[in-house]
Amino acid sequence: MFSSEAVRVFLTVVDHGSFSAAARALGRMPSAVSMAVAQLEAELDLQLFERQPRSTPLTPAGRALLPQARLAASHLQRLAAQALALHEAPQPRLSLAIAPELVGARWHAPLAALAQAFPPLELDVRVLPQAEAMALLREGEVQLALVFERHALEAWEGFEELGCEVLVAAASRSWLAGLDGSAPLRSETLQETRQILVGSKAGGHDPRLVHSANRWEAGSHMAAVRLVEAGLGWAFLPRSMLPPAGQGELVELAFDNMSNQVSLWVDVVWHRERPLSSVAQRYLALLREGLRSEPPL
Repeated sequence: MFSSEAVRVFLTVVDHGSFSAAARALGRMPSAVSMAVAQLEAELDLQLFERQPRSTPLTPAGRALLPQARLAASHLQRLAAQALALHEAPQPRLSLAIAPELVGARWHAPLAALAQAFPPLELDVRVLPQAEAMALLREGEVQLALVFERHALEAWEGFEELGCEVLVAAASRSWLAGLDGSAPLRSETLQETRQILVGSKAGGHDPRLVHSANRWEAGSHMAAVRLVEAGLGWAFLPRSMLPPAGQGELVELAFDNMSNQVSLWVDVVWHRERPLSSVAQRYLALLREGLRSEPPL
């Protein structure tokens, strides 16, 4: 029946289109691949491939079995990865990628307890635009990513919702003073003035946070804050990072025709096909405990 090796040979023939191409990919003789497929067909009492001179397309029976074969291959890959992880000593290392707007969130709160549980803990925190943070997670460069909700989930994503972050349109007092003070501030003002965005076009921007056609892009959250403080534009910033009312250069804008806030759900994300280390699992548990004892993000 479908052993792990049979699944591998079957999918390789499907993906490469012929026994000879599959043999090259597997580093075997074409006759060995053909014999393996024939043995599988005999055991199943089904013909899986049409034998044609230049290709071997699937039969209806082969097409019917293909989705389950791919699912079985994915499960076997996860099983092998978990078995390998059990042979390796736990590494006291945690690597995180964090979207710039979430630097002020409570991701650091569990680290004291984590360092106590794992005294030689190595910590690697990278602050990157969300698209880049997710790319690092997908490629295995980091174990966890703290990001805003995505418009669509990838099949490999495992996640847990942590709460909600409120972003508000903010500007400097000097920027605000340069406007017509006699007219109430309306949303149209944002569309007609320069907006400072965190990230880059290559990394993509959440459409809910893009209002102006005149935009400057800052590679980091702190760079955006500096540009806004200098009166060079306005930006959506986490409300938690603004100074108390009446203090500091940054102010939260008040509009005549709309409320000033964008609420975005925050997730901690991991790669489902890579077993999390004991350190990462403990960090997630501490995050959950924090959510039970404190308000959401």
